[in-house]
Amino acid sequence: MNRLFFRFFILVMLSITAATFVIYFAISRLFGDPLEDIARRQAAAQIFVLEQYVDRASADEWLTRLNKVREVSEANFEIVPLAAARAALPPASLAAFERGELVVLPAERAFYRRVDLKGERYVGSDEEAILALDLPIDIGLALKMEAVRYVIVALALLIPIALWSRSHWKGLQQLSAVADDFGSGNLAARARMRPNDSIYPLAERINAMAGRIEALLEAQRNLLHSVSHEVRTPIARLEFALELLRDAARDPALEKRIAGMEGDLRELNGLVNELLGMTKLDSRPQLDLETVDVKPMLEGLAAALAPAPARLELDLPGNLPAVQADRRLLARALDNLLRNAQKYSDGHVAVSARAAGRQLSVLVEDNGPGIPEAERERIFEPFYRIDRSRDRATGGFGLGLSIVQKAVALHGGSVTIGTSKLGGASFTVVIPVEAGTVSGRG
Repeated sequence: MNRLFFRFFILVMLSITAATFVIYFAISRLFGDPLEDIARRQAAAQIFVLEQYVDRASADEWLTRLNKVREVSEANFEIVPLAAARAALPPASLAAFERGELVVLPAERAFYRRVDLKGERYVGSDEEAILALDLPIDIGLALKMEAVRYVIVALALLIPIALWSRSHWKGLQQLSAVADDFGSGNLAARARMRPNDSIYPLAERINAMAGRIEALLEAQRNLLHSVSHEVRTPIARLEFALELLRDAARDPALEKRIAGMEGDLRELNGLVNELLGMTKLDSRPQLDLETVDVKPMLEGLAAALAPAPARLELDLPGNLPAVQADRRLLARALDNLLRNAQKYSDGHVAVSARAAGRQLSVLVEDNGPGIPEAERERIFEPFYRIDRSRDRATGGFGLGLSIVQKAVALHGGSVTIGTSKLGGASFTVVIPVEAGTVSGRG
């Protein structure tokens, strides 16, 4: 947000600067150089003496008065050949000089003027020019005056623009805070603005959009929660009926079919549990934070894998820091990762953990078929499965990794997928050590 207004400020300053140069060149073109006008005013005393005292003398007294001025003036008055004066003047000033006008050179602190156009001052005066040097001309002062004008114009524009922008900036800051709260799971976050605020119409549209999103998500959550609970009742009845049927059955073929039906019921019951877990995570629960030692947690989860991989490597240093986390939720996420690696591996799973700064990273690798790079973004989507090796034949519903990502995100961490050095997939979980960095608030 600050970058937006900084760029706007830079644009205004550049526009003012460009306008200043355009105005300067336009005035110079139409009315003459403003610096020359300032210099002419600064040398007004010397010009006055020349025009009102020396030039008013008769032909036989003109040089006498000029010499008197030379004696008392701090400026140096000289008579130079006309050719030398023409060579020293810029081409743009030659026409005025030839007309007998006084030409001021601010940078040289001097002015030129022809002595006479017709030789009336004295014989040959029409071939000579007056050069005045060391005039009291201060270009620095002139530039400071121009700078003051620029600053005044800039302030006259920037102050109203700043006051006008301030209300926009405050409103956009409020909208940004609302967007952050809404994105962190606070679906009730809304922008509170007065109708006369500059961005009130935008805030109203954002509030309306947030209301619709909240209603849709709430309806989806309620539907999922209600369906999951409603399905539990017929599942329980079917389990009871199958148990009675198994007690009455004597045919081995029927018993085998009953066992298959019980497996389907267990799968359906597992799906309901996963859906309820997803619903709880989507509602951004308040984390029950406590100090958790990750090393024994990973060792216990690895030991509980069934069936255990043929080769299970644990690289867990003894100096791993404890983390502030929800023990149950963190264990659920890490357990899902381990079981996912065990399920799709070819008998080799490796688990390692490292501390870097104020973060703890856990790496889970397998030697299975891996995850194509094009599928890695979608693998965390609920119910998404990769064809061929990672399908329902391996079990699961495509919710495990989604639960991992949501649980880790609630702790302020992240999950990334890569290629394992074992040849399969690798999952890296990074979570902050300190409780202050946890983002899972209710």
